[in-house]
Amino acid sequence: MSSNSVWTPKQNKAFEDALATYDRDTPDRWQNLARAVGGKSVEDVKQHYQKLVHDINHIESGKVPVPNYRDINSKHNKMAEFQEQRMKYMKLQ
Repeated sequence: MSSNSVWTPKQNKAFEDALATYDRDTPDRWQNLARAVGGKSVEDVKQHYQKLVHDINHIESGKVPVPNYRDINSKHNKMAEFQEQRMKYMKLQ
């Protein structure tokens, strides 16, 4: 199944959820990820993963400024905290 490089928010969410489910030790990980996302090939998923790893490395190395969440209302603050916790628990490599 071939697709273009555009990922919808729904596909991104499915991808992140699937990463939390199918870690690096899961047999047929890439096929499971592609199936969970829908509309993307195994190669699409691998490329998307590599982009994610690249982005995370840039963030962790300080090349991307961290937003100042103190200026955002508490609802958005809680969402940012949730996303941060979620990223900690995902096995990316």
